[in-house]
Amino acid sequence: MLTKRSLLLAAAAVIPLLGLTDMASAKEAKKLGLAVANLQADFFNQIKQSVEAYGKEKGIEVVTVDAKGDSATQVSQVQDLITQNIDALIYIPAGATAATVPTKTAKAAGIPVVNVDRNADGAPGDTFIATNSVASAQAVCDYIAKQAGGKGELIIIHGQKGTTPEVDRSKGCGEALKSYPDIKVVGELWSEGWHQDEGFKLTQDLLQSHPDVSIVIGQADALALGAAQAVKVANPGHKVWVAGFDGDVAALKALKDGVFDVTATQQTQGMGRLAVDAAIKLVAGETIPAEQLQDATLTTKDNVEQFIAKHP
Repeated sequence: MLTKRSLLLAAAAVIPLLGLTDMASAKEAKKLGLAVANLQADFFNQIKQSVEAYGKEKGIEVVTVDAKGDSATQVSQVQDLITQNIDALIYIPAGATAATVPTKTAKAAGIPVVNVDRNADGAPGDTFIATNSVASAQAVCDYIAKQAGGKGELIIIHGQKGTTPEVDRSKGCGEALKSYPDIKVVGELWSEGWHQDEGFKLTQDLLQSHPDVSIVIGQADALALGAAQAVKVANPGHKVWVAGFDGDVAALKALKDGVFDVTATQQTQGMGRLAVDAAIKLVAGETIPAEQLQDATLTTKDNVEQFIAKHP
């Protein structure tokens, strides 16, 4: 017959074995797939660099693919990543079209998904990491409206239609402009890929129809730089205030030089590291928040130096 003492000793012997079983069942992330929308954009390049550098610190292999702005290419790239036995997918959709397909494909293969900057409508990742674009765009548009004296004609150069940042930045700016009834939005155009040459062409087109414009909102720094160039070429004879968004390295230097007036500097390096940490936790079976929104900093000539020296 087992005594009370022998039962306790037997139980004590089992407990460490249970702990070893739990540890053995916890999966570690060894290989991550990083599907990037377009590495021509400084914003995405910074996230790539951050993910790869931090992954290396953690002893994790990162396989990066660049869709170059094409959704169909990205769908194929993600399918290929899955065949390479990745443990998790860090995913920046190349556009609103077909954005749900890579998420659904990865999840069907039992691979957790971390969406960065853009979420897939109807098929979100296990977590979504991005800037709080609504609040940040509201701050940018409020600032530029005040600088313009609360009145005048305004045009907006949008990002890629239907993507998360385009939708959120439009919403945030719209909220800010409600406080300025004497500012009239006289024109809006949408870019295909957030590129500087698009910012130039679209702004040029709108200025021809609306020569009295005094405020231009570019929903990305590349669009804002193109817009500023178009304003310079048009030589309207009055001050035109230009706003951007992102905090791209080249744009921050241009902001310092007075090429345009304000942006919102995003935590690109921080978001890359956070994406890797999120992937590690998801692979290990941990529960993390469905949405992780980060602050961006309103940036003008007065505070731009710190971000040129070290990007967050």
